[in-house]
Amino acid sequence: MIGNLNHVAIAVPDLEAAAAQYRDTLGAKVNPPQAEPDHGVTVVFIELPNTKIELLHPLGNDSPIQGFLDKNPSGGIHHICYEVEDILAARDTLIASGARVLGTGEPKIGAHGKPVLFLHPKDFTGTLVELEQV
Repeated sequence: MIGNLNHVAIAVPDLEAAAAQYRDTLGAKVNPPQAEPDHGVTVVFIELPNTKIELLHPLGNDSPIQGFLDKNPSGGIHHICYEVEDILAARDTLIASGARVLGTGEPKIGAHGKPVLFLHPKDFTGTLVELEQV
């Protein structure tokens, strides 16, 4: 069902400093910040030869990332994202197997302009999983 690793998301307390570290210290290609109000985050994508890193920073007072940073002030890995061919079929298969889809269970449009869903971390060894339709 899952395909390629699309990205690893890292919550960061200082988006500009984190982007500069990837660009200046690690020599990575860093894209400009992108506000995602529907998800309560500002993101910066770091492009690697085989995947991406997504830096997440809170956008607005109700950002789910703020809660994560309150518990992890230095930041840290927030979620991993896998690609799927058919997000609705993947959702239905996962629900049938007992996995919990967060939110309403209906896909939202993610930062890449494609449908995404999140799966409960308690069902995946403590890891928040995002699925993105390719």
